[in-house]
Amino acid sequence: MSLLQAMHRKSATRWARRAEAAVDIKDLEILMKKRVPPVVREYFRGAADGEVTLRDNEEAFQRARFNPRYAVKVDKVDLSTEILGQKINLPVIGGPVGSKSLLWPEGEKESSWAAGEVGTIFTLSTLSGTRLEKVKAASSGPGWYQLYLVGGRNTALRSIEAARSAGYSALVLTIDTPVAGNRVGHARMKPMDAFAGTLWQKARFLPQMVKHVSWVKSFYAGGGTMDFPNVVLDDGTCMQYADIASQLKQSGVTWDDISWIRSAWGDLPIVIKGIHNLADAKLAEQHGAQAIVISNHGGRQLDRVWPTLCLLQEIAPQLQGSSMDILLDGGIRSGADVAIAIASGAKAVLIGRAQAYGLGAAGGPGVKRAFEIIQKEFDDTLRQLGCRSVHELGPEYLKPHPFS
Repeated sequence: MSLLQAMHRKSATRWARRAEAAVDIKDLEILMKKRVPPVVREYFRGAADGEVTLRDNEEAFQRARFNPRYAVKVDKVDLSTEILGQKINLPVIGGPVGSKSLLWPEGEKESSWAAGEVGTIFTLSTLSGTRLEKVKAASSGPGWYQLYLVGGRNTALRSIEAARSAGYSALVLTIDTPVAGNRVGHARMKPMDAFAGTLWQKARFLPQMVKHVSWVKSFYAGGGTMDFPNVVLDDGTCMQYADIASQLKQSGVTWDDISWIRSAWGDLPIVIKGIHNLADAKLAEQHGAQAIVISNHGGRQLDRVWPTLCLLQEIAPQLQGSSMDILLDGGIRSGADVAIAIASGAKAVLIGRAQAYGLGAAGGPGVKRAFEIIQKEFDDTLRQLGCRSVHELGPEYLKPHPFS
């Protein structure tokens, strides 16, 4: 073990103790800000353009109102459910988040371990800094693999085969990335200067780094580089961090792609992520998707689209009788949000930023704490509602906002 790795391990223990004291996701976000420099953390916090959709996603949940049934005896609450035939202890799935190794060494492996500890699914992004085999082996729970077509068809086929061999049980196709989102807040910081610039360009970030020494130690203990080992190009090299924007522009998923992806993936489930309307939900079903994720990419792609909760409430009632599992991401910051989503028609939700905040705060223990916080809040909410099981949650537990 190198000196840097030893220093990181000692520091990690201190941050894990701090994360354990967090009582909500906001506490973990505050911890992450203390540990991670702005040029890094902004990638995970920020969104496209004016960030209208980022705010709307959260506000939609804030404006939802419960309709509790009191004087109901609730000795025990069953939070478990079944997604794509797999039982999970909590209807909260670790969503795909790229570049997690910027937050913590082997951040994807750490997050996968945490999801397994609470008995739920972890989804690995194509744009990860850790080998997919190592990530899957770290978890005692199910793993899904999220596919971008970066690098072209042959590269994607290599990723699909590797994911199947490693034991991933579902393939998640993200369809809302025809180009990288216009994240102006992060772009102004010139992040590539910090990681791949000249010595003088990097020096501009020194004031940030000296205030976040713990992150600096961990980043260099993890190798101090960022590439994507699961994106193996035709020349045998791995795609570099600097190539993301150009590769995404060349590799948007279309409905025509699903047939060859299905052929390569075989009979395992496919999940279509990035659904905004009923027409695309029905197209997903026609193309053999076993689940959809109603998602606007956390507001990171196209700004000023509808918040996902509103999309769910519009789409889910019109999919009555469908065999697809309906999932949602975007705006989930608490267990109460989870209850609102499920009462509105989702079978489970995916978390992205909440997961990233935990990882940035304390690695795997921080992600585990994020899941535990949401789990407790969700349990408390169901007890307050007089609801004994996640399967009992329905629209009758919600009411319109009184001032709408």
